[in-house]
Amino acid sequence: MIEHETLLTVPFHDADMMGVTWHGHYVRYLEIARCELLEQVGYTYLDMYASGFAWPVVDLKLRYARGCTFGDRLRIRVQVEETEFRLKLFYRIEQADTGELLTKAWTTQVAVDAKTGEMIYPSPTALTEKMTAYAATLGTEPTTAGGAKKSVRP
Repeated sequence: MIEHETLLTVPFHDADMMGVTWHGHYVRYLEIARCELLEQVGYTYLDMYASGFAWPVVDLKLRYARGCTFGDRLRIRVQVEETEFRLKLFYRIEQADTGELLTKAWTTQVAVDAKTGEMIYPSPTALTEKMTAYAATLGTEPTTAGGAKKSVRP
């Protein structure tokens, strides 16, 4: 299973006048973690486009358990759940110091031909080969349509 962990501190500009993080900023936190994961795998958004594909997010789900505030240290865990027909990721945002769950989230992205705009099924080998190669460096297997074998979910 491929997963990555990102640490960040909630900046002042993400908080409202009560110091609470606006709910929409969580999506940006997911994007930061996803970009770091893709960089580790060796298939960044620039690589995706260079290989002829765009990967738009077609589904996003968030479940807020508890809010965070300015200055909180967050751990964002992202796990690859599927790559065969789509790039489906699971996220867990938690307090870095205590591990307390703040938010669970899921994103689904699909490959789209950059020239024609058509969705591509199954996922292009440009993604699946990178995921397989990276998983091999971890001594694990990449996740495909069957879903993750173990999870960062509670």
